[in-house]
Amino acid sequence: MMRTTRAFAGALLAGLALLTSAGAAVADDPSASPSASEDRAAPTEAGTTFRTATALQQNQRATAEASTGDYLYWVFPADAGQRATVKAKITLPESATRHGTSTWQVDVYDGLRRRQACMYGRQTGKAAADAPAVELTCVLRTVRAWSEPWADDPLPGSYYVRLTVVDLPSADLGLPVRTEVEITAADKGGAGDVDGTLAEPLVPGVSSVEQASDDSADGGEDASSKVSLGSEPEDGWASGWWTDRWLWTIGGGVLGALAALFGYSLTRGSGRPSRVPPGV
Repeated sequence: MMRTTRAFAGALLAGLALLTSAGAAVADDPSASPSASEDRAAPTEAGTTFRTATALQQNQRATAEASTGDYLYWVFPADAGQRATVKAKITLPESATRHGTSTWQVDVYDGLRRRQACMYGRQTGKAAADAPAVELTCVLRTVRAWSEPWADDPLPGSYYVRLTVVDLPSADLGLPVRTEVEITAADKGGAGDVDGTLAEPLVPGVSSVEQASDDSADGGEDASSKVSLGSEPEDGWASGWWTDRWLWTIGGGVLGALAALFGYSLTRGSGRPSRVPPGV
């Protein structure tokens, strides 16, 4: 019985080790790394509205020349389990041309144009009259795969970055500035997993594309004339099947099976009749 228990336990542990190594291999697979987005040319301009926002991938640094007072927009994808960080830098004009301090702000909106709060970071920054630049940071909450309709939780889809000046002397409006925006994301793994998923990510323009496809099938407008207003991750939406919740589930099953076998062996051993010494 003990040999059987040890053999079964060894097989279960071997299977657990195999799954763990498979998860590590998926996580370390170069094809799934975000470095592929670095090969794509980074944007050198910004949109001026939600509809004209410039598409930006994670781990890219976008630049744009603009005038003080402009509203600048970029859009990037964020998938379930990711916690995105938005970093912005505004290089200001020479101090001799400025007339006072200026206050800059970066805001992030989801695909439904709901403003998403920053967990922490310097979302609003004030630059002195002689400051060469100002840097802003916004760390968003972890994107959830599903949420209640009434909740304001971040969901998979497009996220808009809006950068602008919110306070400055009127004489400084129109002065040239240089902006830099970079998006990074940390995968929070199973800690951010929830039951349920969205039918479609919150990407503006998806419904227009689907309607255009239907019209094209009926002989109407060509579907290629409709484009999505957002971008998607390099490896597609929710493409990764592995999370560390698999380890907890499999590990719990292995421990439960071992506990059951150990309890069975104790029960079987205690049920055997005891031997009576001869002559008693």
